[in-house]
Amino acid sequence: MRDVAVIGIGMTSFGELWETPLRSLWAEAALAALDNAGIDSVDLVTIGCMSSGLFTGQEHLASLLADELGMAGVPATRVESACASGGLAVRAGFAEVASGLCDTVLVTGVEKMTDVDGADATYALGTAADAEWEGFHGVTFPGLYAMLARIHMQKYGTTREQLARVAVKNHANGLLNPHAQYHLKVTVQDVVNSTLVADPLCLLDCSPVTDGAAALVLTTAERAREIAGDKPVVVITGSGMATDTVTLANRADLAELGAVKLAGERAYAMARRKPEDIHLVEVHDCFTIAEIMATEALGFFNPGFGGSAVEKGLTSLQGKIPVNTSGGLKSKGHPVGATGVAQVVEIVSQLRGEAGQRQVQGAKIGMAQNMGGSGGSSVVHILEVV
Repeated sequence: MRDVAVIGIGMTSFGELWETPLRSLWAEAALAALDNAGIDSVDLVTIGCMSSGLFTGQEHLASLLADELGMAGVPATRVESACASGGLAVRAGFAEVASGLCDTVLVTGVEKMTDVDGADATYALGTAADAEWEGFHGVTFPGLYAMLARIHMQKYGTTREQLARVAVKNHANGLLNPHAQYHLKVTVQDVVNSTLVADPLCLLDCSPVTDGAAALVLTTAERAREIAGDKPVVVITGSGMATDTVTLANRADLAELGAVKLAGERAYAMARRKPEDIHLVEVHDCFTIAEIMATEALGFFNPGFGGSAVEKGLTSLQGKIPVNTSGGLKSKGHPVGATGVAQVVEIVSQLRGEAGQRQVQGAKIGMAQNMGGSGGSSVVHILEVV
């Protein structure tokens, strides 16, 4: 298996981009990544997108978007794993280069979520849950994650204020990210006093509805060294993926994200790394409780200690393991198909030393964890400067 490097990164600003269609968002990010890589042709395009049919009425993205970039004829494929679609697109591109099927792959993720009203967006996102056993009975994702939060609080003593501190930290990081949807400082009281959505989760515990796109260019590490110039070469050393039951009622332990744990273990094994080797991590904080549970599942903190770790500042920019330096889904935004790709964009920016005011000093090894639904699927990648 060949070593795979990221030689180009690009993304749009995230937000409510009413005037920009899906194809234009995608092309903006793709062109930025190609320009950053210094190349103009690829062997394959992968596209992470959860539900363009429901959000925009447009399917068949592989053909549409390859043509939009003037690449008609180039193989292209769309992949889907709910909110982990972007991470899966990264893994698909990684596999193509590592196996030798392709030498250069354009990996992309995109979602245009604001072309429909709130009810239709809720329905589209709800298709990532169990339609028969959860959706039919009216349970939405805030409700599902509220159940996870209540179980975690009951089992481990996680507090409402600890959940709020996740949002406070991530909004502080988002203030330093020019691509973030929200440049908004919040306090613990702001979060706790925001509109209740699903007890104990309030509005400021929840990631927003977002438009946006992100892209990477992958190639062999050998070629990356030839064309890198002064840029550090960032290699994907570990890739792990796992699934869990979609239906919460079928899980053995609702206080643990089993798919995240398994995917992390597989990525660690491939990279020959341990949690203590990682310098920073982007995790899937679709809700504040998700960040706490993900950091535990990935082994950064023992079960039940993720909340207190946030409270002690261990996950801040200057902490033991900086988490969501980009602002996370909470502040940067969550265009579901693009999120997993954007997480890798952030890690590469950090490892190159290009993250500006949010730069983690000395960062050489990073991780990105993307998750579908309420943890029904997860993809984890480890990246290193070589």
